[in-house]
Amino acid sequence: MTTLTIAPVLVPLLAGIALLLTRHQVPLWLRRGLNLAAVGVQVAVALALLTAVGGGDVLTYNLGNWPAPYGIVLVADRLAAWMLLITALLAFFALLYAVQGTDRGSRHFHSIYQLQLLGLNGAFLTGDLFNLFVFFEILLLASYGLLVHGGGARRTRAGLHFVVLNLAGSTLFLFAAGTLYGVLGTLNMADLAVKLAETTPENLGMARTAGLLLFAVFALKAALIPLHLWLPEAYSATSAPVAALFAIMTKVGAYCLLRVGTLMFGPEAGPVAGLYATWLLPLGLITLLLGALGALSADELRRQVGYLVVVSVGLLLTAFGLDSTAGIAAGLYYLVNTTLATAAFFLLADVIACRRGASLDRLTAGPQMRQAGLLGGLFFLAALLMAGLPPLSGFVGKLLVLQAALDASSWPWVLASVLSSGLLAMIALGRSGSVLFFKTADALPAEAAPSAPVVASLGEWQETMRLVAVAGLLALCLGLLAASGPVLGFCTATAEQLLHPQGYIQAVLSPVTGGVDR
Repeated sequence: MTTLTIAPVLVPLLAGIALLLTRHQVPLWLRRGLNLAAVGVQVAVALALLTAVGGGDVLTYNLGNWPAPYGIVLVADRLAAWMLLITALLAFFALLYAVQGTDRGSRHFHSIYQLQLLGLNGAFLTGDLFNLFVFFEILLLASYGLLVHGGGARRTRAGLHFVVLNLAGSTLFLFAAGTLYGVLGTLNMADLAVKLAETTPENLGMARTAGLLLFAVFALKAALIPLHLWLPEAYSATSAPVAALFAIMTKVGAYCLLRVGTLMFGPEAGPVAGLYATWLLPLGLITLLLGALGALSADELRRQVGYLVVVSVGLLLTAFGLDSTAGIAAGLYYLVNTTLATAAFFLLADVIACRRGASLDRLTAGPQMRQAGLLGGLFFLAALLMAGLPPLSGFVGKLLVLQAALDASSWPWVLASVLSSGLLAMIALGRSGSVLFFKTADALPAEAAPSAPVVASLGEWQETMRLVAVAGLLALCLGLLAASGPVLGFCTATAEQLLHPQGYIQAVLSPVTGGVDR
């Protein structure tokens, strides 16, 4: 069963290589089918892995049969399997949208897509800091190609900013990893957890400095204030399916903050305990409010959704910053809702832009859209999910965060920030919906939008499948609501496992290669 741990890395790696080698020989329709099939296999693998660790087992796979901490180890617990499943489901529907025409223009789109999944899956599974850096670089290199897919000045400019910021983050990551290795002699996260708890006073300052450098790197990936300014422009400039897939990218940063914060700097970390929790809560609250203000000021729907991603990051990290079982469980539940709803909103915004002609997704009066009733219904559902209004899963997630905050001394700040941001998001989305669906005017002349990308005409089947992809993501959010009880139970068990990491540490450092621990 432990060999299942490496499958989420092998499947996209082999699929990406196969798609790369056959880019000239295989027709596009077959490449699309192969890519969709590979992502479907990843969904099945993630479900199998989630079933395997659902009872509390921690599965490890030691590459090259080298025992930890000397070799590279992949670790699958509840949190890792949860993130893998979310990623695979999101990737399937984003790709289903992309194969309706967005993937044209580059023979490398499908192979890069699989390499992006390789980096994401590896980041969730690795138990080694340096290997985490390697998977970060894989997913970032792939994201650079996906971000500028289709070309255009705006995408190139956003891609340049994205590259520069992430190169700076990668440099800080190396400084942090080098410092930890120099002080503690290891980069295995389980081994680091043991040694950080026993850090001597003379090494304490260096250990804390390295930990805070890692915090800055993960905060950049998560788009935490003040490192968020790159996100709205990058996500609104790229193609819709890429933006939808990127909805999980910020969650990689949030995952790392949670994983490292609970494993290496958690309650049992001795002199460095609580290093991350101290910063997460205030920065999360500020991110929540400033992101909502950005959404309120946006003049394009896709840029507005980008700011709503920042809002969701703020709420997610606020929940994690409560540093309690209830808070982390609430955050893990909300993470599913916000990832899928954000992705659906990016896809829907592209459909709306295509049907408004030269008006695109600008929040100004435009022509009457075909199937305006259907699009308006999907918009209303996505808006409810993003704003956290009842009775959908976004509301349940926010309510769980508020309930968890009542046990914290900072509960007034949390309640005020969450409710205020929700009100601002509701106003912003209400304004957008009214402008897009109720204010009509003649279409803008083509010269009014010289930087607008050329939108290829789509057949009826392609338009239908695009709407199916949007509806599929929204249906998963409805399924999350229907299964709230079991899902919350799983999230609570995951939070307890994270806050008591001895099982994880024992499984990784066990002398039995590929050990399993409950």
